Amino acid sequence: MEYKRTVIAGNVGFSTVIDEKFKTGSLVIRFMVPLDSKTAAANAMGMSVLTCSNSKLTTLAKLNEKLSALYGAGLSSFARKRGDVQILGVAASWINDRYAFDGENISGEMTELVRDCLFAPNASDGEFDADSFRITKKEMLDRIDAELNNKRGYAISRAAEIAFRGEPAENSCYGTRESAEGVSSKEAYSAYRKLLETAQVEIFYVAAAADPALEKAMSESFGAISRQAEPVVFRAKSPLRSEVVTESDEFDVRQCKMVLTFKSDSDDVFAMKLLSTIYGETPVSKLFMNVREKMSLCYYCACRTVASKGALTVDSGVERENIEKAKTEIIRQLDEIRQGNITDEELESALLSLDNALTQVGDTPNSYSSWYFERFCDGNIVTPEQQFTEYKNVTKARIVQAANSLSLDSVYLMLDKEAAE
Repeated sequence: MEYKRTVIAGNVGFSTVIDEKFKTGSLVIRFMVPLDSKTAAANAMGMSVLTCSNSKLTTLAKLNEKLSALYGAGLSSFARKRGDVQILGVAASWINDRYAFDGENISGEMTELVRDCLFAPNASDGEFDADSFRITKKEMLDRIDAELNNKRGYAISRAAEIAFRGEPAENSCYGTRESAEGVSSKEAYSAYRKLLETAQVEIFYVAAAADPALEKAMSESFGAISRQAEPVVFRAKSPLRSEVVTESDEFDVRQCKMVLTFKSDSDDVFAMKLLSTIYGETPVSKLFMNVREKMSLCYYCACRTVASKGALTVDSGVERENIEKAKTEIIRQLDEIRQGNITDEELESALLSLDNALTQVGDTPNSYSSWYFERFCDGNIVTPEQQFTEYKNVTKARIVQAANSLSLDSVYLMLDKEAAE
């Protein structure tokens, strides 16, 4: 495997990951801007409509027909958030040319197709094609509704909104349903143009061999745009409240949800990740073994780090009558770590879990793309093997120190409406 990154235009990075075992090529183009409630919906919609049609393939049907003819090539858009940053992008994949019949240049055709979608969209007079925009808008509204229907995911989103209130990270990467409903085709097009001109851009190409023509095409296209992009801030710790805030909503649910957000001023990300793994990321973690299995206080109980905000969250599914008991025990298990009650078996199990996750990096092109993008955001480009060495060097004392840096900031409760009545 070989990784390389070059700057091809103003604040546009082009990274290649070459691994001879892959039979497909993967291209992911990410646009990064500060997350803002006023622009999130328009940005997401402006990016999404690009993969619905372009100036040459003017309908979704024509675009899909072309992708099918290219041996089932894939093209999609996405919107995510990472802390205070909104990440929008286009992803494409296709088979290597050597597997095509009659010497077809699949890579060349996909490069041209992606280039047309990004830089020559199906638009005129400052707005997107009406049909393409209508399809995109409906899909986005459906996606927002689907997030509400996923009660565990919604609870985690609401907890972030509460924990990071007043910060960009409180917002959804799609904006609110109300703001999305109000976006016009003209506003989406304006947002798309602004992304081209002002967003920080990182392009990742993963394949069995380098493709100089693809890099040249991206360099020429971005180079032709008058860009005034500024780097975004990927890590901004959220300040701890002076008092713990608890907020709740009532829904037609049979199982209540509880999300606790802890905040830390620690910069020891490796110790914090090991702490999180021991605390609640595996089936042998303290939360799973004690809160769920031994005490039967919840249906599930797990934690995860939010390194970009210096936070750690614990989310659980509980009965209303067990909420306070579960909360008390969740905090008590963290206290166990604070007091140094970590067995050698727990530490070894955590390392095995992390090792297992890291060894899967490289199994697919997307795993490489995600890995090196995250390392770019961290400002520390390392291989999975180098990362694991960092984990192995973490001592129990560092884990204890990380645990003691955590303080409870906020609690979100999704309560069952029937029980309330």
